[in-house]
Amino acid sequence: MQVWKDYQEKNKERFLNELLELLRIPSVSARSEHKEDMIRCAESVKQHFLDAGADTVTVYPTEGHPVVYGEKIIDANKPTVLVYGHYDVQPADPLELWHSGPFEPVIKDGKIFARGSADDKGQFFMHVKALETLVKTNTLSTNIKFIIEGEEEIGSPNLAKFVKANKELLKADVILISDTSMLSMENPSIDVGVRGLSYIEVEVTGANRDLHSGVYGGAVANPITILAQMIASCHDENNHITIPGFYDDVVNATAEERAKMAKAPFDENEFKKDLGVTELWGEKGFTTNERTGIRPTIEVNGIWGGYTGEGAKTVLPGKAFAKISARLVPNQSSTKITEKLINYFTSIAPKGVTVKAAEHHGGEPYMTPIDSNEYRAAAKAVAATFGKEPIPVRGGGSIPICALFEQVLGIKIVFMGFGLDSDNLHSPNEKFDLFNFYKGIETIPYFHQFYAEMKK
Repeated sequence: MQVWKDYQEKNKERFLNELLELLRIPSVSARSEHKEDMIRCAESVKQHFLDAGADTVTVYPTEGHPVVYGEKIIDANKPTVLVYGHYDVQPADPLELWHSGPFEPVIKDGKIFARGSADDKGQFFMHVKALETLVKTNTLSTNIKFIIEGEEEIGSPNLAKFVKANKELLKADVILISDTSMLSMENPSIDVGVRGLSYIEVEVTGANRDLHSGVYGGAVANPITILAQMIASCHDENNHITIPGFYDDVVNATAEERAKMAKAPFDENEFKKDLGVTELWGEKGFTTNERTGIRPTIEVNGIWGGYTGEGAKTVLPGKAFAKISARLVPNQSSTKITEKLINYFTSIAPKGVTVKAAEHHGGEPYMTPIDSNEYRAAAKAVAATFGKEPIPVRGGGSIPICALFEQVLGIKIVFMGFGLDSDNLHSPNEKFDLFNFYKGIETIPYFHQFYAEMKK
């Protein structure tokens, strides 16, 4: 709609500057020293919604970090869209690998470099500016509610309680989420599902203290060696997961779905070049896109123990640790998989060491039906601004709260992400293309228009 484009073009520099302001707040939910930053960021989000035209916005405290809720209600008879996002971000470590300060946003080569630029401040902020566009041009055709949380990056431990206690407040017809990515701007896509997550930490203890590796090496079990052996045993020679019962509940993708995935543009050489690797790795019998979408995985997210400082210290460590996560597909249960992971690591512990394993957090996989009004409205909106139909794909990441949203609120979720897999999510030098940011603001109003039309 021309009136939207005119308004957005006139205000695009302000839109960007307001996002940069938000990105400067180090809202790292995993670190206790950022507690005040989390509160400050929640208040900033509240003000942005008010400035955009929301009727009411409230910052709700939780046992952890606050939830920001806002709404713009125009007519009780019109459909209501609930927009979900999160203002918390991942820790920026390792800081030495950033080309610029993670909370000092820099624009270079048409990209915003900052922690949270794509995940998820830049993406949920598109909805703030889409709301402003619709309100200021007097073209809003749906009611809009917003729930922006501050704990997604740590598994949303308090959001379930908030959602269950506020079912009436959050009542809507559909949930719209922009926390996913597209194949590319040339080949737009819509995620029709996200994987679930099971996350544990393993601790291996040997001797009651660090030991001299010359005096004791060869006589006492090294916890790092034992932990490495245990982790290596999780995969066989075909990179198939060996944990008993891990695949029991997996719903295998149909031949039809695999055929559709095979048609999605994918340049393996470009993929390897971007990552700086010479070979790809994964479960035998599946393509790269299948390995990252329709298949479950186990990955080591961190491993440490012994001496890691500068120089050498010949030590046989008393302890070793690892953080391990599994990505899950329908119909796997995070509770069941977490139990299997914990049982596996404790059961295979050799004599001479003690193994403890504990859960961090988890979430369930989620799928969106592509024959729904929600999906059709999203696909039509993307086609309106990109000039071509989006490709339905399964995303490899996880949004732990999705399954609970549908369970408690009884409504479907549609994903409209505008990031790219190459945006360095959770890594140094996270970025979000300016083109993608503005394209999201341009596209989202069409979703509200088309969804309202389909719900008549």
